[in-house]
Amino acid sequence: MSHSEHKGHGIGAAMLLSASLIWGVAFVAQSAGMQYVGPYTFTAVRSVLAAIGLGILIFVLDRTNMKSKNNDKKVLWRAGIILGVVMTIASNLQQIGLVTTSAGKAGFITSLYIVLVPVFGLFLKRHPHPMLWVSVLIALVGLYFLSIRGDFSMSQGDLLVLASAVAFTFQILLVDHYSPKVDIIRLNCIQFSVMAILSFVPMMVLEQPKIGAISDAWLPIVYAGLFSGCGAYTLQMLGQRRVEPTTASLLLSPENVFSALAGWVILGQKLTARELLGCALVFVAIISSQLPWRKWFGKQAVAQEALPETVVQTDA
Repeated sequence: MSHSEHKGHGIGAAMLLSASLIWGVAFVAQSAGMQYVGPYTFTAVRSVLAAIGLGILIFVLDRTNMKSKNNDKKVLWRAGIILGVVMTIASNLQQIGLVTTSAGKAGFITSLYIVLVPVFGLFLKRHPHPMLWVSVLIALVGLYFLSIRGDFSMSQGDLLVLASAVAFTFQILLVDHYSPKVDIIRLNCIQFSVMAILSFVPMMVLEQPKIGAISDAWLPIVYAGLFSGCGAYTLQMLGQRRVEPTTASLLLSPENVFSALAGWVILGQKLTARELLGCALVFVAIISSQLPWRKWFGKQAVAQEALPETVVQTDA
């Protein structure tokens, strides 16, 4: 890896960790918002806010001569619609699952994408270095210690969250495929616009929300829409331009850790020794995934995936 590639990888890793941090707090916001509104309402309204915020950002960037050079509208709209459909499925399954399962358990099950991404990647002829599989296993054990208390059994809500983890896996792989080809801000805007449209119909038919209830949930919705939607998902897309999918999934996995730490710092919630061990194991896995195994093991590649050429753009 050349100096410029190493620098680009470092920037990508920082973006993905930042996205994970924002999502960690957003998980708390999602659980809080569900006390006032239904899952489809939460997804629809936060998606509208995200689309509006990203639309304003696009307007500002276009007026300041910072418009992206990636302007293939056909590919952009195809990617945005596909990602929007996948994200609608993933987000709503997760929100519905949170009604009948604990936030910690849902977080652990969602994080199973760190295993699913490299497994699905095998069908795309992607073969991560064996040490990345070790990192995945360490992270999985850490997330289990952090999230699961007592016996682990699967309820209907857990199965819905597991289905959302599969959908999030496809989202990560699709972002890896499309992010080098299109304007990231526009891609994210279309994605959330599609999410808003697809969630609006079940919101009106199944939930019929009251304005007062939405107003009561304004803080979680605003955070999930602007910080998580506009910020974190844009950082994810930009970061994945520079980092291959298996490593990206590991860098996104400490979402649960950041959620637990946020509860500790902000809400005064105590962390047990088991939970602290889980946090430590996740960070060990992340550090392991960033070590130069290629250099240490000679010709063996850390991942035999061809990374897209790193182009520093001003999408974000």
